[in-house]
Amino acid sequence: MRPGLEIDLTAAIITVSADQPLILTTPPETTDDEAANSGGLPSGPFNPLAHRTLEIGLRSWVAEQTGFEFGYVEQLYSFGDRGRHARPGDSSPHVVSIGYLALTQLRDGGAPTHGSGRWRNWYGLLPWEDMRGGRPAVLDTVILPALNNWAKQVPSAGEGPRPLGRAERVRLLFGTDGISWDEEKVLERYECLYEAGLMGEAARDGRPSALRDSRPPQLGSTMPFDHRRIAATAMGRLRAKLKYRPVVFELMADEFTLTALQRTVEAISGKHLHKQNFRRLVEHAALVEPTGEVTSRTGGRPAALYRFRREVTRERPAPGLKLSVARQV
Repeated sequence: MRPGLEIDLTAAIITVSADQPLILTTPPETTDDEAANSGGLPSGPFNPLAHRTLEIGLRSWVAEQTGFEFGYVEQLYSFGDRGRHARPGDSSPHVVSIGYLALTQLRDGGAPTHGSGRWRNWYGLLPWEDMRGGRPAVLDTVILPALNNWAKQVPSAGEGPRPLGRAERVRLLFGTDGISWDEEKVLERYECLYEAGLMGEAARDGRPSALRDSRPPQLGSTMPFDHRRIAATAMGRLRAKLKYRPVVFELMADEFTLTALQRTVEAISGKHLHKQNFRRLVEHAALVEPTGEVTSRTGGRPAALYRFRREVTRERPAPGLKLSVARQV
């Protein structure tokens, strides 16, 4: 009998607290489940009899599993690859997972848990993506040596054709030989690491490239199913949208300082931005306006408070922060 098809709804819910980007996860199904040691993303099957729309179904599962209700949400991508968590002889339904990106704010200082859900630093999942303190050491000490070794190997017969060879992909995705690091290519980097057998999920899924090494590196926390791939997709999408949509303000309080805004942008983009360049960028984009009030909560001199100018969405079609013009230091 042919396996059926199941539609799964999965949410990558993002917030920023204490200058750190957080993602909402559910508890691991078992305490000794190595493939889910960071928990998974809130998810559940779409039931067309109970859920009038996909989004209603998504919100229902998130509320049931974490007790959390979110605001802004958009559909990310559909993930339908067979075999990410299949086993030989598997006759269970083929799962097509529809991923979503949701943004929210944490009140009262941002608790690490919410109901049965837990907020985790998303750089704990993808640690090589955080460039705020400079290039992470793991790139040059672990990832690139392993990728360069993989690039020298002859591809297996089952590996499909690609427009770029392994070595060229590594060079372009991981910023070597003078190539600039592209912060938006989060998913492409994750896929390359998975293909090379460097992700815990690859070993779990029985990928030959992962099984060749008896001691694969531990690169971030693994997640069940395709959930870390969905988290990588969400990170890349959000980083890109910062540049042409004012989505960052979904993560901000109604009133904020420019320093708080910059640190939120840095947390998401994974880049440290020059302070004066960033302020000129915000001023040029006309995204904010002063409230006329100040705050002393910054711990130093009183800082001016600003709010998002919602009129900007009607003034031009792509009101975002062109981060490429802000010098990275």
